[in-house]
Amino acid sequence: MLSRSGPMRQRIERLLEIDPSTKPAVYLQVLKASEALNLNYALELLLSAGIATLGLVLNSPAVVIGAMLISPLMGPIIAAGLALAAADLYLGLKSLVSIVLSTTAAILFSAILVWLLPFQSPTSEIMARTKPNLLDLGIALLSGLAGSIVVCRGGGGGGVTALPGVSIAVALMPPLCTIGFGVGSGISWTIISGATLLYVTNLAAIIASAFIVFYIVRMDAPDVRVKIGYSELEHASPDRLFRLLEKTRLGKALGDIGRLRWRILMLLICLAILFFPLRKSLYQLRDETISRTIVREAVRSLGPADAVLTQQLDLEPNRIVVYLTVASTVPSDKIRAAERMIIRGTGKEATIRVRKVASEEELALLRERLQPPHAEPEPQTLESMRASALGRLGPILKELWPSATVPLLGYEIGFTPEDVVVRIRYQSLKPVDTTAQDVLNRLLASRLQTPGLRLILEQERPSPAVKTRVKRVPKSHAAK
Repeated sequence: MLSRSGPMRQRIERLLEIDPSTKPAVYLQVLKASEALNLNYALELLLSAGIATLGLVLNSPAVVIGAMLISPLMGPIIAAGLALAAADLYLGLKSLVSIVLSTTAAILFSAILVWLLPFQSPTSEIMARTKPNLLDLGIALLSGLAGSIVVCRGGGGGGVTALPGVSIAVALMPPLCTIGFGVGSGISWTIISGATLLYVTNLAAIIASAFIVFYIVRMDAPDVRVKIGYSELEHASPDRLFRLLEKTRLGKALGDIGRLRWRILMLLICLAILFFPLRKSLYQLRDETISRTIVREAVRSLGPADAVLTQQLDLEPNRIVVYLTVASTVPSDKIRAAERMIIRGTGKEATIRVRKVASEEELALLRERLQPPHAEPEPQTLESMRASALGRLGPILKELWPSATVPLLGYEIGFTPEDVVVRIRYQSLKPVDTTAQDVLNRLLASRLQTPGLRLILEQERPSPAVKTRVKRVPKSHAAK
């Protein structure tokens, strides 16, 4: 273990070009950045949470990146790492309170915003933050180291939140808003648990990396602690938390949060607890990547790439199912060979289900086969033709002929090579005039749809009526 002012740490401090005279200013800047109970911090937090939530819902990486630029969460997290490195109880409790309040406020605001939206559909940006692995832990550790070094070299002018807001908030505010989405969309435990694991992973990694940097650059050196003590006391005196701690038994331990080995052990335990679920996720990601690569090669062996229209992969713990839609027939022996290739490469059972899309020619042939066979029409006889013709003429003639004044005796229809002949017999004292015949001829031709119709009217006079004799009554009797 390196001593508090060992030559190795001094050499690293010089290599990083850190001016020892700026350490009190850096410490005070980090202390101010850990303050969550002020309007500026609250506005930045809520604005960042709102932008990140809408960016996740809209599936817009650009909007999510915009939310990262104004995220203030890095301040309290860097302060927690500094508190562990400098053994500062007050700074540690203050940063812990700020982290808890900020986390709760961001989740609640995001959940309310999602609840107010007219739709709550998980997007790829949301689902991408529900399956963390060891790679995310490595990214957070490296980013935390970079951010902490910038803070140590900055000394002021917003150095605490400049680079960390760009390089780290990507792993802080979006996971918090993903948790809020899981809460606001109806308590989706899959989304909540996955995003929580990612947030806690990044939180612990950033605190650990900040602790390493601040310890290496000797922020806990006795001469530095003396200079920092006065600035911290002046800044913390009006704070309610500081005054509360002074009134308790912890007041005597404001500048000490335990021995170094216990602080290191605490961080190692936290990272070790996170290691196992992250390791499991990494192995799962590895298996999925290998399976997708082997399936891709197996599908290529089935035929030309343009023959496969759609491909869907269902990865189960002990089985892989591939659904293919193809434009041409795939031989069954090729399908079996592709399944064996997947089994050899993954060690899992494999099934390839192929569905062929019919071509235009095949569809036309299928439609032709599905049509019912056309029945040969039965040959018409003269009797059926006569019945059909009279069946059409009768109702029309009864509608047009004035039967009330001119009784209709009968009618018939005939065919000649030149035209269609309709013969009508009627009873009347006088023959039908020429104008009435022409009108009737045209109406029958139109109703029967026969332009060449020829009408023949045959008149039959009524038989003479028998005259009845009327007996005359004498006038004398009539007078009576």
